[in-house]
Amino acid sequence: MNGAQSLIRTLVDAGVEVCFSNPGTSEMHFVAALDTVPEMRGVLGLAEGVVTGAADGYARMAGKPAATLLHLGPGLGNGLANLHNARRANTPVVNVIGDHATYHKRYDAPLESDIEAVAGSLNGWVRRSDSTADVGADAAAAVAAAQDAPGRVATLILPADVSWGDGGAVCPPVPPRTAKPAADTTVKSVAEALRSGEPVALLLGGAACREAGLRAASRIAAATGAKPFIETFPTRLERGAGLPTIERLGYLAEQVAYQLDGSRHVIVAGTRSPVSFFAYPGKPSDLVPEGAQVHTLAAAEDDVVRALEELAELVAPGTEPVLAQAERPELPAGELTLQNWVQVIGALLPEGAIISDEANTSGLLLPAATAGAPRHDVLTLTGGAIGQGMPVATGAAIAAPERPVINLESDGSALYTIAALWTQARENLNVTTVILNNRAYAILRMELQRVGAEESGPKARSLLDLSTPDLDFVKIAEGMGVPATRATTCEELADQFSRALAEPGPHLIDAAVPPLL
Repeated sequence: MNGAQSLIRTLVDAGVEVCFSNPGTSEMHFVAALDTVPEMRGVLGLAEGVVTGAADGYARMAGKPAATLLHLGPGLGNGLANLHNARRANTPVVNVIGDHATYHKRYDAPLESDIEAVAGSLNGWVRRSDSTADVGADAAAAVAAAQDAPGRVATLILPADVSWGDGGAVCPPVPPRTAKPAADTTVKSVAEALRSGEPVALLLGGAACREAGLRAASRIAAATGAKPFIETFPTRLERGAGLPTIERLGYLAEQVAYQLDGSRHVIVAGTRSPVSFFAYPGKPSDLVPEGAQVHTLAAAEDDVVRALEELAELVAPGTEPVLAQAERPELPAGELTLQNWVQVIGALLPEGAIISDEANTSGLLLPAATAGAPRHDVLTLTGGAIGQGMPVATGAAIAAPERPVINLESDGSALYTIAALWTQARENLNVTTVILNNRAYAILRMELQRVGAEESGPKARSLLDLSTPDLDFVKIAEGMGVPATRATTCEELADQFSRALAEPGPHLIDAAVPPLL
């Protein structure tokens, strides 16, 4: 058994069954070893950002890590943006990064780089396998490290000669560190704040955004009058009829200031105290109302659901959560607008859908339109690095092939990782992509005003414009093997969306919507 074979067998034994790959020469023995371990599914991505984003989306839905296979430091660098999003999502990912043979590194070949430095920027776990005999143990440690609560990116660097060398050994799985319970004193202290009679905001993140956490938070809010909120970009949010509908914190600092206005206590559970996404001249970065006290019920690495349930038993015994009723918007008519395209989605969203949401400025009204739709999951842009939506949808579809995946994607963000469509076609994944095509970087138009930049001229405006030339997403998709259509009216979008959901395999709809600004 060579090192690559021991690596793949150890990964599979530890529950890692999918490897999203964009390999190069130094990874060829890993590629060859895939045929010796049939339990490992290899999925090819044409760009590293597709590979890393797909691993993120897979883990969010599967609840366990996938592996990535990337080529040296430049390959890792190309995938870094979506690994940043995975880091912010606390998603477990196992990176396998090939490197030059140990004896070759001293020659400083053209692709030589400091892989540890690049991987270290993710604040995760990094190890280099120094001998073939160690590869299995290193792989088992990587899987455990990725799953240490609350989840992180683990990177294993595999030199080519360590991969092809004989003497590999399979290592049994290593148990990860589990989430810690919140201290009884902490739960009681937070309960006192809720009983104080002063206005309280309850901010939820991480595992608290799923059913058990939402129900506990709703009970607390109903009994105490606290105002619950979901963090701005949750990793995985369960929504729809039969679940509590809890408002998300806004993206804009002004929105958050309005939402939290008057709060004297801010309780955070599974997330962090809110801060502004960017700095703005003359505006605060810390979004906690002045004079308010922040209480941490449970940090991201803690058992936040258990803490919320214990808190609910203290302050809301016998109180039932407030659940959303089944309700859908009527199908609208006429040309597509920012207000009505979301109504089409809300009216037709299928049971059990997984929404990969990178609609950005075009999707501001989506939560209201889907609150009473059948139960569904929403995966959001956790780290703010655009280009996540298509790869995350790809990984989610592999993790949950029985569920329809809906990718709501802004046109500018789509272009970062448009190659994900090819992987969707190759794997015949049930992903329906709706491109919100406003022919602009609309969010940057908004930010140009908000940062207080001087009045923009033609050069500035041209850098935020995507209409010269216009992008033909139908042709792009068809060129990658994905059937595609274009919608300009609500009727067209409804018909095309319904047909895409009814047919197996991937589809793309290029929906013409006006920009926010």
